[in-house]
Amino acid sequence: MTITIRIVDGPLQDAISCCGPNALIEATTAIGATITFEGIVRAFEGERQIRALDYEAYEPMASQTLAGLAQDILDKHGLNSILIEHSRGQVPVGGRSFRFVVQSAHRKEALAATEDFINRMKCDVPIWKSPIYA
Repeated sequence: MTITIRIVDGPLQDAISCCGPNALIEATTAIGATITFEGIVRAFEGERQIRALDYEAYEPMASQTLAGLAQDILDKHGLNSILIEHSRGQVPVGGRSFRFVVQSAHRKEALAATEDFINRMKCDVPIWKSPIYA
């Protein structure tokens, strides 16, 4: 069971170029599902048009909180691995600011873990976003 946490400056790279297609694949036939969720900056925040979001992370607490949350989710849902990437700084419209990749034996656990993690992350992790209006 593995957990990888990365907080990077600016937008995230494409999943294939940053992580490779087999970045989380463990040397086991126990993996039956890999789910990737990516958060992408949309052009509107509420009713107002934006050109970017600015993310601020309180380090090292953000990484530690993400790691603790990931471990809890991994244990709770019986997962094989989790990869988390989150942006810090400006991410333009259309850019990726968050990635959650999970592997498990079955899709049901992977899907439930994705929803659970994102909901808890938004409440518990000291990363904040501010819109930069157009």
